[in-house]
Amino acid sequence: MRVVGLDLSITATGIAGIAGVTYTVQTRLKGDHRLLAIRKAVADLTADCDLAAIEDLPTHAHGAGVTGMVHGVVRELLLARGVPYVLITPAGVKKYATGKGSCGKPEMAVAAFKRAGVEFGDDNQCDAWWLRAMTLDHLGQPVVTVPESHRVALKPVAWPVLIGE
Repeated sequence: MRVVGLDLSITATGIAGIAGVTYTVQTRLKGDHRLLAIRKAVADLTADCDLAAIEDLPTHAHGAGVTGMVHGVVRELLLARGVPYVLITPAGVKKYATGKGSCGKPEMAVAAFKRAGVEFGDDNQCDAWWLRAMTLDHLGQPVVTVPESHRVALKPVAWPVLIGE
């Protein structure tokens, strides 16, 4: 299964590609034109994916905000291509990575280094990598081993039903 992880942000979108390589999308563009640059980068890096794992908006930000616009643009792209996606809460991905849903960014990076020996250019890449890892674990293709106490974070996610599953 070819899975990408997406940590969407108007200033620095983190992407973990289907091979696990991470990227950060930053642009010098201003205003809503940044949406076009993010959409293009996501389009290029999701061209051959089967499933995208997106870090969901925090509960308090569901109704508004610039990050919501980024989510709209990326979700539209995935829908137009017929690529299913799953939304994973920030607390859920943190719980999967570290066992604690309220951990900070440094703890997630340390967990990735300890469990997989990987390092990232920034925390956006780290989040995207963990989103991809969590999704692959759900699909029975884990890229890292985490304790069962971490894997409980898989249960509340509304995973899409995929063809052939």
